[in-house]
Amino acid sequence: MKILQPGVLALLQDAGRIGQHRIGLTVGGPMDPFAFRWANRLCHNQYNDSAIEISIGGFSTEFTESTQIAITGAKVDAKLNGNAVPMWETLNIAAGDVLKLGFATEGCRIYLAVLGGIQLEAQFGSTATVVREGLGGLSTKSGKPLAKEDQLTLSTLPLKTRLKMPEADRPDYTDTTPLNVVLGYQTNSFSDLDKARFFNGEYTVSERMDRMGYRLTGPICKSSVTSMLSEGICHGAIQMPPDGQPIVLLNDRQTIGGYPKLGSVMARDTARLAQMTQGKTLTFYAVTTEEAHAINVLARRREANIELLSL
Repeated sequence: MKILQPGVLALLQDAGRIGQHRIGLTVGGPMDPFAFRWANRLCHNQYNDSAIEISIGGFSTEFTESTQIAITGAKVDAKLNGNAVPMWETLNIAAGDVLKLGFATEGCRIYLAVLGGIQLEAQFGSTATVVREGLGGLSTKSGKPLAKEDQLTLSTLPLKTRLKMPEADRPDYTDTTPLNVVLGYQTNSFSDLDKARFFNGEYTVSERMDRMGYRLTGPICKSSVTSMLSEGICHGAIQMPPDGQPIVLLNDRQTIGGYPKLGSVMARDTARLAQMTQGKTLTFYAVTTEEAHAINVLARRREANIELLSL
């Protein structure tokens, strides 16, 4: 397939560069792993097969051979050869077909999977593109976003049964329920008043939001810790810099940092956060480690029980 227009930002991603923090490499991978996994599943792929993450939209590509694709994630106007096509289902593609994606109207991360996955050479065990580290993606231009005229190699697998996800099981990117937070060991460095402000206040996504993290604006929440040694940072960590405005760290975060952390947003909720655009508002809710485990178990059970429809 040949990229005609990459849009705002299009990155090749697999599930992420797991286990490389010890040498200073971050994870990368899909900002919304739920939508990423289902795009691959709709194409009968393995969960870790490489696909394209498109931020905001404005993407177009021409297929030079027949294949199957699936589009998931943010709601977007998708057209194949000028005709509207649905998301969240398998689409048959013929050589010469042109796919165009408009701009997202709900959410902001779109996933395009192709039958058999996009064929790429792994770097440090993953094809995930991390621009800051210059890793992943096309081996001829490691760490670079997709650009006009880029050529992607596809699998030659025979076409398979078309599948569709029931509408009731698709995510709602207008969901405003609070993001669950597991408190960390530095929680006690925040006063009860500051924690009350944080968990009862409303925050807004600022213009400083990208794959490294989301900077939020809202009630000030400060730690009594004014200096500390840098330490490892987990996905979803809520850093509190001196100005008291939280930063939720995401896939392309640095591996160590020296700001105090109130806790960490659960991964299932960082996926929701990553679908939010500038100006969206959100709230937080504290959960225990045991409650977080229960939430994850129930969510995995619900996901395992989703039955795709054959077309």
